[in-house]
Amino acid sequence: MPDSTTSRVSLTLGSSIESVDTVEQTAEDFAQRAGFDADTVPNIVMAVREAAINAILHGNSYSPEKQFTASFETSSDGLTVRICDQGAGFDSSRLPDPLAPQNLLRGSGRGIFLIRAFMDEVHFRQLHPGTELTLIKHRAPAKPVA
Repeated sequence: MPDSTTSRVSLTLGSSIESVDTVEQTAEDFAQRAGFDADTVPNIVMAVREAAINAILHGNSYSPEKQFTASFETSSDGLTVRICDQGAGFDSSRLPDPLAPQNLLRGSGRGIFLIRAFMDEVHFRQLHPGTELTLIKHRAPAKPVA
C-alpha cells in the first residue's frame, strides 16, 4: 500500500541529448525526495543519465521519429526508474567486459557497468519494439539503536 512518501512521474521525450538533461534533473529531484544522502544522489543521477543516453544513442539511434520514456517512482523502499526505448533491443549478456585489457582504453562501453555499480538492481526486458531498463536503489534499513 502506498504511503505518504510514494511519488510517481512518467516522461515521454524525444531522442535528443537535450532530453537527457530533463531526465537527469528529474532523477536528482526524485533521489533527494526519496531521502538518499549527498554521496548517493550523484551516483543515482549518473546511472539514470547513462541509461537515458543508451536509450537515445544505442536504442533509438538519435531518430527524431522515436521517443523514449523515463518513469520515476519513490516509495518507502527506495527509488525505481524505468527507461524504455523504441529500438531493436539487445542482449545484455553479450556486452563486452569494460575491464578486459583490450577494452580499458576504449572511450565508450562503460555505461551499463556504471549503472550496475551504482544501483542495487538492474533489469533488462525486451519490448516489441525496444528495451526496458529498470534501475532500483533501495533505502538502507534503519540501524537499531544500541
